[in-house]
Parts: sequence; C-alpha cells; structure tokens
Amino acid sequence: MDYIDSSVKSSLILLDNLLNWAKSQTGQLNTNVEKINLSTIINDEIEQANTTATVKNISLKSIPSKKIKIYSHGNMLKVILRNLISNAIKFTKSGGTVKVFYVIEQNHVEVTVSDNGVGIIKNIQDKLFDLSENVITMGTENETGSGLGLVLCKELVTILGGNIWVESKEDKGCDFKFTIPLNNS
Repeated sequence: MDYIDSSVKSSLILLDNLLNWAKSQTGQLNTNVEKINLSTIINDEIEQANTTATVKNISLKSIPSKKIKIYSHGNMLKVILRNLISNAIKFTKSGGTVKVFYVIEQNHVEVTVSDNGVGIIKNIQDKLFDLSENVITMGTENETGSGLGLVLCKELVTILGGNIWVESKEDKGCDFKFTIPLNNS
C-alpha cells in the first residue's frame, strides 16, 4: 500500500508541475501574495512526502529555525518545496537523510533542501534549471522524472523575486538552495 501511495503521489507531483508550468507560460499563474508561516509550509510538505521517504527507509526532517511569517505566495512555495524534497528522496539511498531548513538574512530567507544522496557531477549541475537541456536521470531505485520539476522551481523562484542553485559533490549529496524576499508585496 505504501508503494502504491508513493507512486500515486509521484504522478500527482508530475501533473501539478505540468499544470503550473502551463499556467506560468500563459500568464495565468496567480501571483497574489499573503502572509504565511514558512515553518508550517515546510512541515506540511515534509508530512506529504513522508510516505515516499518511509518506503525508501529515508529519514525526512525539518530542522527547527526561528519561526517567521513572510509575505509571499504560499502555493508557489509548496510546489518548489514539493519538487526539491521529492528529488532529494529520489536520489538518496536507503538509510539516508533529507533535511529542510532555512536561514533568515537581512531582507530574504534562504531555504535549503539537503540530502546525503548520490550527488550531481559539475557538468550536469549547470544544466539542471534549463528546459532546453532536458536533463533526466534515474533515481537510486530506478525512479524516473520528467526533467520539468527543477525548471519549474527556477521559474517560480524567479517570479517570487529570488534565486535558486545547487551545491553538490558526486557521492556526497546535494544542497538545493533558494532565496525569497521576506516581504514580496
């Protein structure tokens, strides 16, 4: 049952990505901002991904940070986190760990999704956020992806006024990081 649940969630993430990408390309994406609790959004997305992590025997956790409320777009943040957490689980071996945390800077917050998975070689890192490159790799248990998730993350982070990047070493894991302004009104 857990495997079926995990497969269904992966399919839903793909459909959600396709819908959000289509909306962003046609200017139909709702960009209204609201006051949101970042910790709550992170914890909700971790809870959603927990079944998939459990199936792969991966520890998935949020590292507590000072609770903050920011003005941003909650649904866009959820899509970004959902994709980054899903990828971290996909590329982490059984017994591994995925952590989500953030650091508050002067005028923005930096969110990190960190794993101790297989990592990414440098020449692939530069292509991950580019739709024309269409980088598709297999997960640690032959999970597949569309190559669209990280492209969508970049687009949404840009819409929110932030930046996204990856820090990784092959066989050492990845830190996917993105920034968003504290007040995006």
